[in-house]
Amino acid sequence: MTKTVADVMTPNPVTVNPQTSLPEAIKILAEKKISGLPVVNEAGKVVGVISETDLMWQETGIDPPPYIMFLDSVIYLQNPARYEKEIHKALGQTVAEVMSDKPIVIKSDRLVKEAAHLMHEKKIRRLPVVDREGHLIGIITQGDIIRMMAAE
Repeated sequence: MTKTVADVMTPNPVTVNPQTSLPEAIKILAEKKISGLPVVNEAGKVVGVISETDLMWQETGIDPPPYIMFLDSVIYLQNPARYEKEIHKALGQTVAEVMSDKPIVIKSDRLVKEAAHLMHEKKIRRLPVVDREGHLIGIITQGDIIRMMAAE
């Protein structure tokens, strides 16, 4: 039997909204012992995902782009705009400032095999599951897929 994402997903996952403070999101991740959270807007649509990886910028900070000084001027050796996103993540105070804002989602009627392939291809650990209108209804993780495999 081929299982669908709906058969394996965790329904009604814990979520945050874009305005959630980072300390609150970090507390939720730690208390629930999870590595990421879907970010939903007021309409219940997925607008991002915040993960431990996104939060690591808070602790590690960033290195400035390489530059040289010449006659009291700074000349960047690489485009400083490239570092803008990292700076934003390192200094962010809300989920919106730190989250991955191009979320990859999957519909609940898709096969688990498709979800596994997508996670492997995109190197992600979780996929928010949406209904036909794009509203969040669940989440499927690598762990969910491994547990399904073990049960078969």
